[in-house]
Amino acid sequence: MRTCVGCRQRAAASELLRVIAVAIDSDQARSSAGSAAVRIVPDPRRRAPGRGAHLHPTSACLALAERRRAFGRALRLTGVCDISALSEAIHGGKARLSGS
Repeated sequence: MRTCVGCRQRAAASELLRVIAVAIDSDQARSSAGSAAVRIVPDPRRRAPGRGAHLHPTSACLALAERRRAFGRALRLTGVCDISALSEAIHGGKARLSGS
C-alpha cells in the first residue's frame, strides 16, 4: 500500500504512478535561494533509483499535490519543482501504469 501525495488516500502501488525528481542542468535553473531546480517526471516502470513519490494518474490529484506543495516534501527537495513533464504525461494520457 502507498499513499497518493495529492489526495492522501491509500491505494495499491499498481493503482498509483511513481514519480521521481531529475535535476535540471542549467545555470538559469536556480531558485532565488540558490538551490537547484528539479523536474518531476513519471517513472511508470518503477525502476529508477532514488526516492520516489506516488500519485493517482489524474489531473485532480496532480492539482492537489501542486497546491499542497507535496512533491517537495515527499521527495525531500529544497529547490523549485517543475511539474510540466508530469502534467503533460497525465493530461496527454501518456502516464501508463505498468507493473513489474
